[in-house]
Amino acid sequence: MIFTLHIWRQKNAIAQGYFEQYQMDVSETTSFLEMMDGLNEQLISKGHDAIAFDFDCREGICGTCSLVINGAPHGKQTATTTCQVYMRDYADEPELWIEPWRATAFPVIKDLIVDRLAFDKIINSGGYIATRTGSACEANTIAIPKETADDAFDSATCIGCGACVAVCPNASATLFVAAKVSHLSSLPQGEVDSQRAKKMLTEMEEQGFGTCSNYRECESACPKEISVSTITQMNKLLYENK
Repeated sequence: MIFTLHIWRQKNAIAQGYFEQYQMDVSETTSFLEMMDGLNEQLISKGHDAIAFDFDCREGICGTCSLVINGAPHGKQTATTTCQVYMRDYADEPELWIEPWRATAFPVIKDLIVDRLAFDKIINSGGYIATRTGSACEANTIAIPKETADDAFDSATCIGCGACVAVCPNASATLFVAAKVSHLSSLPQGEVDSQRAKKMLTEMEEQGFGTCSNYRECESACPKEISVSTITQMNKLLYENK
């Protein structure tokens, strides 16, 4: 399989970026990141700079593989991170445009790597349990309805990759914030902090993210399929605790 790759190159945060074209011949069983590794090996062997891109677990868990492929964060497959994409997925698209997340709050560091420190600052503003709860108690000590526990777990699957921001026309981080708020505020230990939603949304705006306009693109791009119902839950908490 022969692909023409148009990859975003940017030396540093202040340099002018541009797309550079490459050709790659790979097997259909090659993963997308393996293809990138192979390309970098070729570049290094020729004395050129390797393409900088983020990755870690390569198991769809960590959320660091932040690439936009042909306009879609993490590629065109649903519920999939970039590291889970295979070249056979693009057998009918021999020309690929590969670029980093596009958002003011996610400035490019180099090539395909962006700075997602803004997410950490949002978490620091309220995405944690501040109440001293002591050591872990026996699992059934606090009675939590199964539906509530299931909803909390679903929200907790957010890996903070930022695909919701990259796909949103407003570059909003509302789905990310809502997932964290819904996860923590639905459990007894987290209910104590009634201002969590307000604090995290305020920090989101201060970090330069846009607001939600209900496009719902975030839901479709999320590799963990976080539902926009978490935004409804967050807004409910927000207005109940003004």
